[in-house]
Amino acid sequence: MKFKSYIIIAFLSIFIVSCGSKKSVVKSKKKAPKETTSIKKMPSVKQNAHVKKLVKKNKKLNKYTLTYIKKYAPLAVIKMHEYKIPASITLAQGILESGNGRSTLASKSNNHFGIKCHRGWTGKRVYHDDDKKDDCFRKYRYVENSYNDHSKFLTGRRRYAFLFNYRIKDYKKWARGLKKAGYATDRKYPNKLIKIIEDYKLYEFDKVKKSDLKKYRKEVKKNQPKVVPVKKTVKPKKFSKGKTHTVKKGETLYSISRKYKITVSQLKKANNLSSNTISVGQTLKIK
Repeated sequence: MKFKSYIIIAFLSIFIVSCGSKKSVVKSKKKAPKETTSIKKMPSVKQNAHVKKLVKKNKKLNKYTLTYIKKYAPLAVIKMHEYKIPASITLAQGILESGNGRSTLASKSNNHFGIKCHRGWTGKRVYHDDDKKDDCFRKYRYVENSYNDHSKFLTGRRRYAFLFNYRIKDYKKWARGLKKAGYATDRKYPNKLIKIIEDYKLYEFDKVKKSDLKKYRKEVKKNQPKVVPVKKTVKPKKFSKGKTHTVKKGETLYSISRKYKITVSQLKKANNLSSNTISVGQTLKIK
């Protein structure tokens, strides 16, 4: 009897374990597609109509470049109105430097401008061979973060300050100025940008007015205000005697004026400056 009891108990144990294991099996869910922007719907800058018109005149244009324009032209226009950099220049640089968004760095890290880690970067990073083996590059959650950093890179460094004296629509001067400032080592870099801009008529996006982005601004406020900040109009403050600022490496009149919420014109007037050129260690009157 005891032997039979042991057999029955063993059989029941096996049956219970097998039933339990069946219940624990769960089918794996498919991963959601990777997001490239925090904005649910980008504004229209008539980029689809623009591409359609291009294709009608020239069917041999690169299809990947056309796709890139349709996807990121609105973002380039947004950055133009926030940072005063021509949309045509930003878009052409993105096309050229990211291989139409298809390079390894762009497709896996959302880095469209080859921005390296640099000192102070605390975000995610990836390593690729570039100027040296295993160079450190920034990795972004969204492509628009890459566009933000590109704009901040140009506005926050003194060697690019002279570019902001050029008109927004003068893409040729901007292209040549970038090379002059040392942005790229390729001596053909300006010509490559100009060719992309002219082949795909990207200069048309430099004409888009700020009022056309109203729909975008509402979307930002609703969803991700921290990722893409809305620029607020700040009334210039009046100067008062006493406060000064010592120029640090990488600072420009533009970045200093934003820091103290005053205009570049006020800053120049207070310091009797005839141009935007400043030097490290120079003392400026602030208020």
